[in-house]
Amino acid sequence: MIRNKSIGWVLLLALGVLLATPNAQSKPAAKKKAKAKPAAAEASPAPEPSPALEPKAIEILKAASSRLAAARTLKFTAVDFYESSSRHGHPLSVTTKSEVTLQRPDKLRVITSADGPASEFYYDGKKMMAYAPAENLVAVAEAPPTIDAALEAAYHSAAIYFTFTDLIVADPYKDMAEGLTLAYYIGQSRVVGATTTDMLAYVDKGVFVQIWIGAEDKLPRLLHAIYLDDPERLRHNLILSDWQLDAAVPADTFSSSKAASANPMPFAHPHPELSPEAKPPAKGEPSKPHE
Repeated sequence: MIRNKSIGWVLLLALGVLLATPNAQSKPAAKKKAKAKPAAAEASPAPEPSPALEPKAIEILKAASSRLAAARTLKFTAVDFYESSSRHGHPLSVTTKSEVTLQRPDKLRVITSADGPASEFYYDGKKMMAYAPAENLVAVAEAPPTIDAALEAAYHSAAIYFTFTDLIVADPYKDMAEGLTLAYYIGQSRVVGATTTDMLAYVDKGVFVQIWIGAEDKLPRLLHAIYLDDPERLRHNLILSDWQLDAAVPADTFSSSKAASANPMPFAHPHPELSPEAKPPAKGEPSKPHE
């Protein structure tokens, strides 16, 4: 749970009272021997500050990473809500839904429906293919031999990025640890994902993320992200469901004859003025669906 703290202000009033007025004609009162002051009590030691990376939070993140990394095949559904500024200045939410299937170390399929154009992505260890069904356009390129390398190549060459990328790489925690500056445990929820989840918060590469992870199965169910340097503080939510680990996957899952026969288009960056060497977005970046 998120704890809201209320601050109560207490005003303490000290009243000085005049007990006696000295008489000018009387002798000055004899000074009394000052009593020895009791020895001051030793100051209590200040409580130790909480570590920036709480061990319990790190333990849960590592457990989730290990569970995902150990699976030879993964299938799940990712529903992505991200805000984008409208022409009137109000943040509008854009939604995508991706059906994800992967087989380690070199196969991935992502079928995405969206408020905008739908898209399909196939990677079979040798080639990657981005398909726009409505336009019947396809872009094909040679690909590196691992999922991690293919995802990086797809981003640099064509700005293709999936918001769940950090969950499907070979070692999710290793990638996260490089930019992790804060991590702490919040508590448990019995609302998200129809199961009991552990809630954590962390800051990674300048992004604040709150994550809900299954207490028993260690699978992530929800991520809520805000960019700390974004003056608009636009929000991004990623809902994960229908997890299947180590399920059998048909051999033809990672290709599509329909996509392969579509009209070809260049596998290229949609905004070539941007540097192709730009780093992939940090976790949960609200990026538009790829074309």
